Amino acid sequence: MSLVEGRVVRIGDDVNTDLILPGQYLNLTTPEDLGQHLLEGYDPEVGQAIEAGDILVAGRDFGSGSSREQAPVALLARGVQAVVAASFARIFLRNALNLGLLVFESAEVAADCATGDHLRIDAAAGRIARLEGGEFAIAPQPLFIRDLVGRGGLVPWVRHRLEDGT
Repeated sequence: MSLVEGRVVRIGDDVNTDLILPGQYLNLTTPEDLGQHLLEGYDPEVGQAIEAGDILVAGRDFGSGSSREQAPVALLARGVQAVVAASFARIFLRNALNLGLLVFESAEVAADCATGDHLRIDAAAGRIARLEGGEFAIAPQPLFIRDLVGRGGLVPWVRHRLEDGT
């Protein structure tokens, strides 16, 4: 999974995991149920506006707070195919990759994009193009990370490696 394209939904800085998925929903057990409450703590209207295939663009320190894995699960359940942020909390970044969510750090994209724009992200080449105009360089994702995310995260990736004998 090295090329994705989608509509931007833009949110601000310091969106922590409790804003992504409020703690009152941590007792829900299915990804679909979690996804219904995405960004409810930030702005319920923004959360409900997210559609499958969208790319979430955030400001600095996205995903700070707790280490809850339910936050990236809720993003995936709603069909968010990638998150681009000016910066990520380290534990959110690791959880996102382990669960198969594409994440990219770019302060330039975060500053330039607005809801309704369209992005094309080439993870292998290290480029994000804003289809309305503008191109941004990002660190190319290593093949290992692209493979891990493409298989749906760490557990499916390990299962594949064990079955494949590699």
